[in-house]
Amino acid sequence: MFRSPQLTFYSDDLERLREFYLGLGFEQRFQYPADGPPVHVELVLDGFNLGIADVESARQDHGLTPSLTGRAAELVLWCDDTDGEYERLTAAGSASLSAPHDWLEVLRIAWIADPDGNPIQLVQKT
Repeated sequence: MFRSPQLTFYSDDLERLREFYLGLGFEQRFQYPADGPPVHVELVLDGFNLGIADVESARQDHGLTPSLTGRAAELVLWCDDTDGEYERLTAAGSASLSAPHDWLEVLRIAWIADPDGNPIQLVQKT
């Protein structure tokens, strides 16, 4: 039986990406190594687990070949004010992928990119 699902982003600047997600309200619950520059961190927000792994460590330690090009997944963050969060995040330097707009008559949605270009959907019920 599986348990504790987690999404992990590979990054060539783990510390920058960690700071971005901490700024969104995630809390760090794990870091390896415990002291010094991390090669893996785990963050949590409202029961959702997000890992960030150093791409070079994944290659050297595990023989993986993650590509940092192309984005076939996105992180969805529900919020109370899509427009306000979009404005706050784009003013702080996040790239806009899609400005806030209504969809399906019951949702207000927008997309921004995290510092590595991973898409984040901001969504609220209207």
